[in-house]
Amino acid sequence: MAENLLKVRAVILRPEEPFTWASGWKSPIYCDNRVLLSYPEIRNFVRDSFANLVSKKFPEVKALVGVATAGIAHAALAADRMNLPMAYARSQAKDHGTKSMVEGRLEKNTPVVVIEDLISTGKSSLEIVRGLKDYGVTILGVAGIFSYDFVQAVDAFEAENTVFYTLTDYHVLLETALYINYINDKQLEVLKKWRIAPDIWGK
Repeated sequence: MAENLLKVRAVILRPEEPFTWASGWKSPIYCDNRVLLSYPEIRNFVRDSFANLVSKKFPEVKALVGVATAGIAHAALAADRMNLPMAYARSQAKDHGTKSMVEGRLEKNTPVVVIEDLISTGKSSLEIVRGLKDYGVTILGVAGIFSYDFVQAVDAFEAENTVFYTLTDYHVLLETALYINYINDKQLEVLKKWRIAPDIWGK
């Protein structure tokens, strides 16, 4: 999975010319997993990987819920592969029409797994989790494509009493990038230091 992300530049590693995130953090990495949808072979690999992960970790699952917007397509593909109902959820209810945060139909107490494309601090994922709990379904956990493995995310999920799993993560990505000569040893050290304290890195 990590090699696929690097191959199609869904993940870009650029220690010498860092990106600026919406949060204002300076980052030597940028991840956009929506790119994966443009590559049928990889898109199907993600679909099958999600299906295998969810089946193994959450065998009692009865529906998948994609996070709007980047998780919707991956949830739909995985749900089709698993022959499960699927819905998607926004972080906030829309301000018109039915004013619902959930699109689709989920019965009360349905055991669901939330499908994310990316987990960084966990804030946006857990907004969805809390909203779905209020909606009345049972949250088994969250499954994502990639995680930065931030301590903030681990702590946030633990505080919400919610588990999460990803198809790959920052540590595996760096090992893979070094192995395929995408980065060198010097760049590896920079990338490792950034993950420890991303909020103050580069300041």
